[in-house]
Amino acid sequence: MGSLNDQRKVWGAGSEHGSDPVAQTRAVVRRYPGVLALDHVDFEMHAGEVRALLGKNGAGKSTLIRLLSGVEKPDEGTVAIGGTVLTGGGSREASRLGVATVYQELSLVPQLSVAENYHLGALPVGRGGLVRTGWMKDSAEAALAKLGVRVDPNAPVGALPVAEQQMVEIARALQGSPKLLILDEPTSSLAAAEVDVVLQAVNRIAAAGVGIIYVSHRLGEIRQIAHSASVMRDGRLVETVSTSGASSDDIVALMLGTAADATVSMSHQSPAPATSRPVALAVRGLSVPPKVREVSFDLHEGEILGIAGVRGAGRTELLRAIAGLLPPAAGTLTLFGEQLRRWSIRGMIRRGVGLTPEERKTDGIVPLLGVDENIVLADRSTVRRGPLLSSRLQRGAARKLVSALSIRTPDVTVPVGALSGGNQQKAVIARWLHRGSRVLLLDEPTRGVDVQAKAQIYELVRKLADDGVSILFVSSELEELPLVCSRVVVLREGAITAELTGDNITESAIFAATLADGTGSAAPSTTGESV
Repeated sequence: MGSLNDQRKVWGAGSEHGSDPVAQTRAVVRRYPGVLALDHVDFEMHAGEVRALLGKNGAGKSTLIRLLSGVEKPDEGTVAIGGTVLTGGGSREASRLGVATVYQELSLVPQLSVAENYHLGALPVGRGGLVRTGWMKDSAEAALAKLGVRVDPNAPVGALPVAEQQMVEIARALQGSPKLLILDEPTSSLAAAEVDVVLQAVNRIAAAGVGIIYVSHRLGEIRQIAHSASVMRDGRLVETVSTSGASSDDIVALMLGTAADATVSMSHQSPAPATSRPVALAVRGLSVPPKVREVSFDLHEGEILGIAGVRGAGRTELLRAIAGLLPPAAGTLTLFGEQLRRWSIRGMIRRGVGLTPEERKTDGIVPLLGVDENIVLADRSTVRRGPLLSSRLQRGAARKLVSALSIRTPDVTVPVGALSGGNQQKAVIARWLHRGSRVLLLDEPTRGVDVQAKAQIYELVRKLADDGVSILFVSSELEELPLVCSRVVVLREGAITAELTGDNITESAIFAATLADGTGSAAPSTTGESV
């Protein structure tokens, strides 16, 4: 089939012709309460073109995709597909005009077969109202073969490797012969060895004349698959560049803007390194296939160690493995001098480790229980009188932490689900402080909270570190890592690829390290002890 670069020359040549655009926006504006998500964006795509769509979180990529997909309407400006302006008829109108979107989260039913998932929502029915199972299997198999994938159409889709499941999702999106295919982070959940399956398929689709918008944070991947990239920042499309004519550093600079390295102090100086203090947690050779590969690092007492990486890099899986929620295939932990080869969530909690999960609403809180009940959830031994829980002791314990953490609630008995996101997050942290945890694993602790709540959480985290608590701090918002961390390690495809300390902890340096393509391009200089 030839190399990816050879194939790109085939479809890339066609996209240079003066054909009418398959998708176009003109001066589109989209506002949400308090947010200008898109600011007069002009965008244009042609048949057979693979266009990377790049930008930080919140840059406007998802909003632009929703407009092109018909899911939302612009407040100003126009969106056209194949020369026809969308009139606000929703995703069905866009689909009828030739737009198909494959989102990051798969929408397959694991228990159903490949063929059943391929035809999901539109089962072929023959005479007598019977499903044409033979034709259904043949058509699914043929559609996947066009993408270079050979799978058994009778196999449960959940039994397939994730890359092949992604192919089933893409094949299903192509059923209506779309003009434009939007792929939102199609490889974020894939191991490195599986990525090529998707890239080969993208080349085949583009060679057939379909325009493709390809959203990804992986610059190495972008260089293989796209010949141009549109970079968004703060709701604007700042520039469209050739991937062969712009370096990774150039693209990163466009994504971050000229003020990327400006100090965002928020009245705070970066914490001093804590590497001279005793090690609280030593991780050695920790592997959780396929997401975490032989990770080793030390976390010192009173240290805030940031963990950066794009979605799918293995950050959440790493924290869950340390907490005892995911069984590792290899590796050891040494916690306060005790070496562990096997550990469980209960054992880690007992040893002083607490985890605030990425999905706060589903995994972190019990919404209908009171603030006090949520806070004491991990340790009720101190709020008992004999075999029974004491409401008075429970409320008293909660009030102390509500005051210490400035949790805004009219009363500690109010259901925690009624609180704002920032106050819910502080209540989850309070749970582990009530337990007396000395190591905190914070997974996206400021996700979905406002600016003031973020500043309060930063201050809380710094104070905990000053009190000797050791903290792993995972965040997708790279600008906040320099504000709270004395060291930052970067995960890429499940392995630590860089460590930043001191003055090297800047947003641009972290961002470049997360996007490094393996050639050294866009990789920052790093200092500090080896990990």
